[in-house]
Amino acid sequence: MIEKRDFYIDGRWVAPASPRDCEVIDPSTEEPCAVISLGDQADTDAAVAAARRALPGWRATPPAERRAVVERILAQYESRKEDLAQAMSREMGAPIDLARNSQAAALPGHLKAFLRAFDEIEWLRPLGEHAPDTMIALEPIGVVGLITPWNWPMNQVTLKVIPALLAGCTIVLKPSEESPLSSIVFAEMLDAAGVPAGVFNLVNGDGAGVGTQLSTHEDVEMISFTGSTRAGRAISKAAAETLKRVTLELGGKGANLVFADAGEKAVVRGVRHCMQNTGQSCNAPTRMLVERGFYDEAVEIAARTAQETGVGPASEEGRHIGPLVNKAQWDKVQGLIETGIKEGARLVAGGPGLPEGVNRGYFVRPTVFADVTRDMTIAREEIFGPVLSIMPFEDEAEAIEIANDTPYGLTNYVQSADPARRNRLALALHSGMVEMNGRPRGAGAPFGGVGQSGRAREGGVWGIEEFLEVKAISGWGLDAAE
Repeated sequence: MIEKRDFYIDGRWVAPASPRDCEVIDPSTEEPCAVISLGDQADTDAAVAAARRALPGWRATPPAERRAVVERILAQYESRKEDLAQAMSREMGAPIDLARNSQAAALPGHLKAFLRAFDEIEWLRPLGEHAPDTMIALEPIGVVGLITPWNWPMNQVTLKVIPALLAGCTIVLKPSEESPLSSIVFAEMLDAAGVPAGVFNLVNGDGAGVGTQLSTHEDVEMISFTGSTRAGRAISKAAAETLKRVTLELGGKGANLVFADAGEKAVVRGVRHCMQNTGQSCNAPTRMLVERGFYDEAVEIAARTAQETGVGPASEEGRHIGPLVNKAQWDKVQGLIETGIKEGARLVAGGPGLPEGVNRGYFVRPTVFADVTRDMTIAREEIFGPVLSIMPFEDEAEAIEIANDTPYGLTNYVQSADPARRNRLALALHSGMVEMNGRPRGAGAPFGGVGQSGRAREGGVWGIEEFLEVKAISGWGLDAAE
C-alpha cells in the first residue's frame, strides 16, 4: 500500500493539519492501492498564504528566469516518466501503454508548446503608431487555484500549472482525489527542478472541501477548473462573491460527421477515438452522424470495430481499453446503456453488464447504438464511457442541425474527401474545436469550448494569456534612460 498523506506547501512536504485518510482505489481490481489525506481549511489557508508570500518575488522574476525553471521541469520528465505512467495506470485505470504514450507524454508535448509560445509574448509593447506613448503591459493575475480532473491527470495539470508559472503567478493545485498519485510525482519533479518555495503548492482534497475553500478564498485571484458542467456551475457561484476570474473546461458531446466518401477507415477511426481512455474524455466523438447512403455499412463497421476492441486490466500491455474510474461511474454508464435500450435505440454491439470472463473491476463492454434519435437520453447526456450513438443524416444542412443541437460545444469532427465541404462544415459547427479527417490540432492550438463545455482556452499562447492581466499605461516616457 502506497502512503502519501503529506501536502507540498511552501517548498516542503508537510503533514495535514487534521489527517483524514482517503483510499485510492485501483479500478482494475476494486482494491485500495494507496492512501492519501484530504485537506481542510487550515491546509488550504497555509498553501494560499505560502503562495501569497511568494508572489512578489516570482512576479518580479525576469521572463527568462521563469522560462529556465520550466526547462528544468521538462528535464525532470525523462527520469520520472515511467513513475507518472505507472501512477496514472494504477489510480484511474489507463492501460499502461496508453499511460506511457499519451497520458504521461502529454507533459513534454505541452511544455514544449508553451515555451515556443512564451518566446513570442511581448510583455510590454506600444498600443500602436497612433499612440506611441500608450503602453500595454502584461502582468500575472496573482495567486491562482487550479482544480484538475481524474480522467487525463497529467494533461490537465500541465495545461494549468505550466502557463501559470510562465505568467508569473503562484499556485495552489488541488488534483482529483481519484487520481492524486501522479500529481504527487509531478510535485516531486517541480521540487527537484528548483521551483522557489511557495510558488507551487499542492493540497489534496475533495471538491466540497479544498475545492470550495479555494473557490471562495479572498486571497485567490483566479480559479481554473476542469471537470463536469455541474461542478463548473457550483464553482462559478462560489467564486462570484470574491469576483475571481474563473476559467472552465467542462464536458462535451462531440459530433463526428461521416460522409460516404470518407470510407471505412473514418468509421473505424471514429469508434476507436470514442473508446479511447474507456470513453472518459470530454472531447470524445460520442455521436457519429453518417450520410444516409453509407449508414447501414457504417453501422456494421462500427459494430465490428467495437466487438474487436479488447478490454483488460490497466497493468497489461497492449491496445485495449481499461476500466472506468470507479463504481459510481460504472453505475452511471450502465444506467445510460439501459436507458438507451428502453428508449428504443438499436443495440448493435456491447450492452449492459461486465465483459465476458470478467468478475471484478469497473469494466464496461464497448457499446454501439444505431438508429439513435436526437431526443434520446444517450444523444443528449455526456456518458463518459465507451458508448457510441449512431444516427443518419440526409445532407450537410441536416448534419449541421443535428451536430449543433446540443448545449455542449467542445470538439466536433468531420470526415470527408471533399476539402471544400470540410471547410464549410468547420465554420458552421458550433464548438471551440473542429478536427477533420483524423488530423490532430497543431501543437500549441487552444483547447476549449463554448456553451456548457465552458469557455477556457488552454494550451499555447492562449493558455498563458488566461493567467495574465492587461494594463494600459499612458504618458510613457519615450526618452527615459534605460
